[in-house]
Amino acid sequence: MRLYRLQPSDIPGDDGRRGKPPFGAAPTEREDLGYKVELWDETGIAVEQVVAITASASIGYAAYYAATREYPQRCLTLRHKNSIISRWNGPSH
Repeated sequence: MRLYRLQPSDIPGDDGRRGKPPFGAAPTEREDLGYKVELWDETGIAVEQVVAITASASIGYAAYYAATREYPQRCLTLRHKNSIISRWNGPSH
């Protein structure tokens, strides 16, 4: 996962520190963001994309529900840390 910080190119009072994020280095993995919505590849073997990451269970479930509508034919999981809370396997027909 990459985090980008956008800023204008003409910052007033720029003292030559271009290229450095204004708030320090971006975290790579946050333990307090324990809920993840994962989109699996078509074979169901590996996670293709993490659709959402949040600290809130209700926001995680809302993102999971939205993802089941966005990708109805694909496998999705809602995970809290290392536990799977819910799994969507798509239609079984």
